Amino acid sequence: MITITPTLDIPPEIAEGLANGIYYRTGGVIREVFGKKNIVTWLRDVPNTSVNNLLTLGDIASSASILNLGISVMGFAAVLHKLKDLEDRLQKIQKTLEKIDRKIDLGFYANFRAALDLATNAFSMNQLETRKNMAIQAINRLLEAEHIYLDYIDKELELCSKLVHEYLLTLSLAYIAEARCHLELEESDVALQRLEAGSKVISNRIRKYLDILLTSNPAAYLHPKFKNEIGLSKLTNVYRWIDPSLDAAAVFEMQRDNIFSLKKDQSIESGYQWVNKLPQAIVYESEVQGSMWGNREEMKTEAMNRLPQVFSTMESMIESIQRFEAYQSELKAISKLGITFREWTLLAPVDKQHSENKDLMYLIPSAPVEA
Repeated sequence: MITITPTLDIPPEIAEGLANGIYYRTGGVIREVFGKKNIVTWLRDVPNTSVNNLLTLGDIASSASILNLGISVMGFAAVLHKLKDLEDRLQKIQKTLEKIDRKIDLGFYANFRAALDLATNAFSMNQLETRKNMAIQAINRLLEAEHIYLDYIDKELELCSKLVHEYLLTLSLAYIAEARCHLELEESDVALQRLEAGSKVISNRIRKYLDILLTSNPAAYLHPKFKNEIGLSKLTNVYRWIDPSLDAAAVFEMQRDNIFSLKKDQSIESGYQWVNKLPQAIVYESEVQGSMWGNREEMKTEAMNRLPQVFSTMESMIESIQRFEAYQSELKAISKLGITFREWTLLAPVDKQHSENKDLMYLIPSAPVEA
């Protein structure tokens, strides 16, 4: 029988395996690189830890996501807090969109919040029948939210808009909240099915959005001015999420011609071909003032200045979907271990004396788990 040991310190063998390339982190799990890619560690955020403090595993800090590392810490209060953060972000984007006479409909966020409040109240009820009825109402509202935000995403993808990322995160939160409802009702199989359905929908849209953000010439991200921010290895990580068979050499070959054509693509020599194909997700034409000769050169400069932040958005989207997918492996593992979701959430180190200085909890199985 496999047992789980929670600890606030990363075991030396896990740290060494990560350093040596025997293990790799994807979302909230650490897996074996070879074979069946079995899980050797689950990661869980320690409550009240800032994302900026998650430095124990370096790549976590560099690819931040609003999603937690484990679904066990993505309760309704956490989802509500993150939803409010997304609303704030959208309100900031709204100021940019006002310049092109576009408005964001934030009304459905109020409906989403109401669904979360209903779910929270449902599981505070003592009477089983009342609890279940209210939970079903909450689930129905969350299903409605999923349909609404998926429709928003598809419309914004057609516009190549900068709103896609926030709507993808909102859709993720809706699926997570729905899954939590099923978990609280002890319907773990249904929760897993809903997360799997969400993963397919969200992954498909992320791929489309990455293709947009990579621009007509992805070698722009390898421009010498970004050498301290974006290297070939980082660009390879993006392409490997799209196609796991790719390595750095393959990505370089994909970009070889692009690297040498970039200067021409961005200049008057090609009629500013790269600039003319820039998506609204990077820069709106109306945002950039030009001269009597137009604003192509100014748009190129503004777009290049924004590319590091755009690249961070791509990394964040990939990190988010990897965490979302890790939630599924979490539920599969719980089933294999023969414990309830509540028992899983209560796992904690015996000695919590120094937890205030720790940012991650490591759940170590006594043997690698296939999930």
